[in-house]
Amino acid sequence: MLALPIVLLLAAGCGATGNGSGDTGSAGGTSSTAASGPGKNATLAAMVPADVAKDGKLTIGTDTTYAPNEFVDDNNKTVGMDIDLGDAIAQELGLTADFQAASFDGILAGLSAGKFELAMSSFSVNADRLQTVDMVSYFTAGTSMAVLKGNPAGLSLDSLCGHTVAVQKGTTQSDDLATRSATCTQGGKGPITISEFQAQTDVALALTSKRADAMLADSPVVDYAVKQTNGQLEKVGASYANAPYGIGVAKNKGDFAKAVQGAVQALIDDGSYKKILDKWGVGAGAVAKSELNPATSS
Repeated sequence: MLALPIVLLLAAGCGATGNGSGDTGSAGGTSSTAASGPGKNATLAAMVPADVAKDGKLTIGTDTTYAPNEFVDDNNKTVGMDIDLGDAIAQELGLTADFQAASFDGILAGLSAGKFELAMSSFSVNADRLQTVDMVSYFTAGTSMAVLKGNPAGLSLDSLCGHTVAVQKGTTQSDDLATRSATCTQGGKGPITISEFQAQTDVALALTSKRADAMLADSPVVDYAVKQTNGQLEKVGASYANAPYGIGVAKNKGDFAKAVQGAVQALIDDGSYKKILDKWGVGAGAVAKSELNPATSS
C-alpha cells in the first residue's frame, strides 16, 4: 500500500466520456499558486459576459485527483498543469481563477447548471460532450495501461479477458473496457471485471494493493504515476486513442468560448503555455493551435 503522499500524487480525472452528468460532490473552493502569466488582454476581457466578469472571479470546476494535471499536494494546495493553465487563462481575461473541487462525472452537469463558469479537468473532447457544452482544445492525450512492476500477470491490452482492471468512473477508459469485455464474452472468454472508482487515487491504490491486475488512465497520468511510485508500477505498451483535451464552456454564453480560445492561443504564442507543460513534464501533449469545438471521430 502506498504512503499517503504518493497516493495523492496518483490522482485521477480524465479522458472521460458521455455528457458528464451526475452529482457534483463539490468540496468547496481551492487555491493554487498561479504560474506567471502575461496579464490582462483587454480585447479578450471585453468578450467575457458581464455575469461572469462582475465578481472578478472565474469559477472553474475540477476533479483534484488526477496528477499531474490537477491534484492536491502535501501542503493541501491544488496544483497541476490544468491549475497553472487555468490561472493563466483567467489572467488573460482580467479575472482571478477560483477552482472548485467536484467529482469528475458531475462537473459538466454543474457547468450547464451554472454552478461553474468553466470546466477544466482533463476532459477529452468527444461528440457526446459537444452536444451539451462548447469545448476549447488545449492539449492532446491518449490512454495508457499500468501494471505492477514486472507485469506478474503477463498482461497486454489484448489479454485482459478474465482479469480485473481498475478505472475512474465516467471516463473514456471505462467505456473502452466495457467494449473490450463484450469482445471477450463474444469470443467465449471470461469478461473483464471493471473496477470503477470515483477518484483516480483509488484506482491507483487498487492496483498497488493488488486488488486489480491493471489500471487504465490518461497517458500523462500513467506516466506520472509510474515515476511517483518508485518502481511499484510500470507502463505496458504505447498509449492509444489520442484525443484533444477541452475546456468546457456552457453553450449560449455569447463570445465567452471564443475569449477562452483566444486566451489559450495567446499563452501558446507567448511561450507561457510551453513553460507550464514543461514544469509538469507533460510537454509531449502540447498543441500549436487551440480550437473551439474541434472535429472528433466519435
